[in-house]
Amino acid sequence: MVRPIDITVFGGTGFLGRRIVECLVHNGLGVRIAVRHPDYVPLAGTLTDAVEIVRADIRSETDVRAAIKGARVAINAVSLYAEGDGLTFQAIHVDSARTLARAVAEAGLVSLVHMSGIGADAKARNRYIRSRGLGEAAVRETFDRAIVVRPSVMFGPGDTFLTALATVIRRLPVVPLFGKGEMRLQPVHVDDVAEAVALLAVEGGKADTYELGGPQALAYADLLRLVMSLTGRSRKLVALPLPVWRVATVLSRLLPRPPVTATQVALMSRDNVVSEGAAGFAALGIAPVSIADSAYEIFDAADEARARPAR
Repeated sequence: MVRPIDITVFGGTGFLGRRIVECLVHNGLGVRIAVRHPDYVPLAGTLTDAVEIVRADIRSETDVRAAIKGARVAINAVSLYAEGDGLTFQAIHVDSARTLARAVAEAGLVSLVHMSGIGADAKARNRYIRSRGLGEAAVRETFDRAIVVRPSVMFGPGDTFLTALATVIRRLPVVPLFGKGEMRLQPVHVDDVAEAVALLAVEGGKADTYELGGPQALAYADLLRLVMSLTGRSRKLVALPLPVWRVATVLSRLLPRPPVTATQVALMSRDNVVSEGAAGFAALGIAPVSIADSAYEIFDAADEARARPAR
């Protein structure tokens, strides 16, 4: 029997969301997962009896109100990385975020934790980055007790970041850089982000915004060298000007699964590190793990996934 619901998690089946759910359940909380497709919920078997799963489209005000009924806190971990199938960055990151914040305010919930990302900028040219910034503003304007969480790029078993870098390094004799590879990244383990979000949902925070980055801030070229050392490969790194990448994104649109997108290039055109003085893991008493400490677990998970027979 599911415990009384304490927290509703929108996006609770995604890469980050399902780990947030696990943290909450392991801390004895009743969790409701609001998801568009409840028949396809990739949760560990031990969690399927410990959470309530409801069908809800975050774009629907009616669905949102029903999903948060009886909860004390809501978490918005819904994200969209590529537009399509009627889904747009504006609809998911801005309009839906505002809908949820308004419903939370009117229902009298204690708190709302809104997931965004380092680099969110309401004035950015790129639609994804701009929508993240506009979404933050919409949430703050609608619910003044909201907590915004901005993680850097996340890694962990089943990720599309570190695993992808390792795959490129294994397969290609030469690895292209975004520009000269000087932009700095501060990759953060998804489990550390999930722990921080769960803590903020339960205990609140002294700040209204938290930026979460791992223990190392690395230039992209140095990050690739680190992954090469961890995978036992040696590859030549070749600078590729950003305008060339932008042309590549236009050509990639003709493919069913583009290998590079305008959003990826935009994100790799700027530093993605925690702002100086920003509240982060230290304020929450969490010590984030490094890539080197968890890389082999991630690579092993990727190898196991590749070895599974296709369904």
